[in-house]
Parts: sequence; C-alpha cells; structure tokens
Amino acid sequence: MFRQDPQPELEAVLRRYGDEYLEYETERHLEYRAISLLSLEEAGLRPEDAGRADGAPRSILEVGCATGALLSSFHEAGWRAQGVEVGPSMAGYARERFGLDVETATIESATYEIGSFNAVVATHLIEHLNDPRSFLARARAALRPEGRLYLITPNADGLQARLMGSRWRSAIRDHLFLFSARTLGAMLADEGYYVEYVGTWGGWPAGMRPVSLKRPMDRLAKRYGLGDVMVVRASQATVPTPLEVR
Repeated sequence: MFRQDPQPELEAVLRRYGDEYLEYETERHLEYRAISLLSLEEAGLRPEDAGRADGAPRSILEVGCATGALLSSFHEAGWRAQGVEVGPSMAGYARERFGLDVETATIESATYEIGSFNAVVATHLIEHLNDPRSFLARARAALRPEGRLYLITPNADGLQARLMGSRWRSAIRDHLFLFSARTLGAMLADEGYYVEYVGTWGGWPAGMRPVSLKRPMDRLAKRYGLGDVMVVRASQATVPTPLEVR
C-alpha cells in the first residue's frame, strides 16, 4: 500500500470536488458507467437482478456516486437506490439529471438506514480518502447480514504501475492511498470482511510502443491479476455466506 505524505487536510480534500470536478466527471461519465457495469457484472452485481427472493426490491448504496450515472442504472432497473456524494454540484446533478436520492455528505455524516443495503458500491473512491478504514467500517455497518461490498480501485501491483513507476497514471495528488489486491485484502480482513472475488483489467498502457503489444498484454494481465484496475467483492462475515446479490 502506498500512502501520500504529508496527507492533505480533510477540508482541502472536500474542496477539490466542486464545480470544476463536476465538469470533469460529466465529460465521460457515461463511458465510465459502461466500464464500471462490466466490472461489477464480473464480480456478480447486475442492475437486472433487482428483486429479492421475497419479492422486495434489492437495495444499493453508492458512496462517492459523483454524477449518479452508475447509480441510475440500478435505480432504473428497480433497485431501491441511494447515493452519498461530498461534492454539492455533483450531488445536485445526480438528483436533477437522474432523479436520484443522493445526500451531500461523507459516509461518516450521511443519514441512510444502518443495516439495510444488499450492496454497497464505491468505484474509484477509496483511493481518494484520508481514512479508508473509517469508510470500510461505515460501509460494513450499512450492509444487511447477507450484503456485499463492491470496490473498484487502481491496482498498485499491476503491470502498468510496475512499468510506469512515478509516471503511472494513478500516481496523482488526488489519490491519497493506492492498494494492491494483497494490501486491500488485508485491510478488508482487519475491518471484518471476507474477500470473495478479485478481478483486474487493463495491462499495456494505451499509446505505449509497441502498440501491437496492448491486446495480448491486456489479456495476460487480466489472467494473472496484473491489470491496472481491480474490482473486489467482499462479504461482511469472517467466513463465506450465500451470495445474495447476483
């Protein structure tokens, strides 16, 4: 695990996600949604699986939901969907553009119902946080007993990170922590989770020569867990429990 030192103050971190960040997000949020949906499906979470065995809608909380583009896919499929987003402009956009229930808050200050979600999702969030352990603890408290946590985050042990070093595209000031599957798994275990699935994707950096290596290296990186980005599914139990969300 890599930790940015010195760590910025929380207030400085929160200020980063204002109007300019909304503009950055909306440029490609539908493209990012498509990529995230593919990754989450690989980990067992799909919008179309909206109904529980008892007929009630499944529930999902997305932390750091940005514009709400990803969360809207679950909302439109029939999930009981809620979001948490620290950026007032982005939270407002999610409410107005997609009609979502999104609270402008951190996960620590949000007022969602504890123990009520089948899935908690955070895509490209945990690496931005001053206190990832606090986030994991709060996410675990939000889950139903059979619920799952789904994380998408850069893979610090991936091929691109190894090749590029300090020039790796995820080695930026906004990322306060960077994890490998091993270090993230250890932190999840410390916080009372059981890691059920880890998948990675993305190998050879786009545009890097020889360009002909990209496709075969991407396939190899995925096969051997050396992709640039990883998706993790974890239960809140210390031993495996039946998979509720699939």
